[in-house]
Amino acid sequence: MFFEQLLNGITVGSTYALIALGYTMVYGIITLINFAHGEIFMVGAFVGLALTRFLNVNVFLAILGAMATCMLLGIVVERIAYRPLRRSSRLSALISAIGVSIFISTLVQLIRGPQTTNYPASVINNTVYTFGSIHISKLQLIMILVSAGLMIALQLIVKYTKMGKAMRATSQDYDAASLMGININQVISFTFALGSALAAAGGVLVGIYFNAVGPFMGT
Repeated sequence: MFFEQLLNGITVGSTYALIALGYTMVYGIITLINFAHGEIFMVGAFVGLALTRFLNVNVFLAILGAMATCMLLGIVVERIAYRPLRRSSRLSALISAIGVSIFISTLVQLIRGPQTTNYPASVINNTVYTFGSIHISKLQLIMILVSAGLMIALQLIVKYTKMGKAMRATSQDYDAASLMGININQVISFTFALGSALAAAGGVLVGIYFNAVGPFMGT
């Protein structure tokens, strides 16, 4: 029983860690809270739901589709809500971010309604693997592996790629990075896209795990 509860904690915790990573990345770059991050997480869950329900894709393709969609959404949010106010007071950016969060949540409610929706039964595989006294479902295994894989991919991007080095430079000294020729706008847009992709993956996994997707799941 102890190991099964520990496994449940690792499963859910690893997924929430994805969401938190995307959230903290944005804060680390521009030192502003992205209040729309929860709504992007929610949109990712709905995109995954639509792909599995109408196109009958598997979990992995649903995650990829949700990540791609939310990357674009993250870039749009940065362009509309943050970039024009980057040199303004922090209060102005805060109000703008809250406004975008409310707008996305309300828009989804108008389109889908306030009720929660379930993923198709074909997506939720109840196959259980037994290792001695430990039982782990196929869905739990997928969640842990996907979360771990995305975390490793993020580490490699930040540590070894040119854009990752630019992200680290920008987070350390915004003005110095700009003077060194780093395109700050491009770095910030990429950070929003990357953080939104992680939130979308978490949204799909959480939606499938709890079998409930609604417009308030990101609040």
